[in-house]
Amino acid sequence: MPPLLVAANLEAHYGWTKVLHGVSFAVEEGGITTILGANGAGKTTTLRAVSGMVKTAGEIRFAGHRIDGKATEDIVRLGIAHAPEGRGTFAHLTVEENLRLGAWGRKAKGELARDLERISGYFPVLGQRRRQLGGTLSGGEQQMLAVARALMLRPRLLLLDEPSLGLAPLVVREIFRIVRTINREEGVSVLLVEQNASMALQLADHAYLLETGRVVMSGPSEVLQRDDAIRRSYLGY
Repeated sequence: MPPLLVAANLEAHYGWTKVLHGVSFAVEEGGITTILGANGAGKTTTLRAVSGMVKTAGEIRFAGHRIDGKATEDIVRLGIAHAPEGRGTFAHLTVEENLRLGAWGRKAKGELARDLERISGYFPVLGQRRRQLGGTLSGGEQQMLAVARALMLRPRLLLLDEPSLGLAPLVVREIFRIVRTINREEGVSVLLVEQNASMALQLADHAYLLETGRVVMSGPSEVLQRDDAIRRSYLGY
């Protein structure tokens, strides 16, 4: 089976500044791929490039069709959901209203009530707080809301940007557990950008290491976990 998402010789620009320099990677159907790297390596820009949020060159294919150059809203309608760094909570909307916004771009508009119930099964705290304003949630709850809102699209591919940022380890482990469950039970493919290399490599099947906008290493996660350079620089042992 061909990969669900393929990027080939991908470049990305902010104005005159080139951030990605010929990056190539793939996400398998039903798999979890992680992109690792230090601050400024180009990880977040990679996700933004897939979502059509930055100027790009090169090719991006989703389910066999080119999506580079498409508008972000058209990419969303294809079934690519993006949970951004910073969570993107609509602070003055309730939890339920935030979740309903996540379903905006999907083709099947029905069964919203069933999907809200399904999401509450994965994130019980959101079900308990569905009438609470999003801005009053804790950081961990807002991160759960960001993931849950993305899942309301019923995506084939979830782009997940720095879900551990600023959160307590227990909360991070719970979010990663839920992502793994969603991947296994619903077959949602995941492209994860994450600075916590240890947890990301435990979650993912395949990994790419970015340095200054270039892929410098890639392979199965279990292989990268054993690499001396990865262990010293990113795993701390």
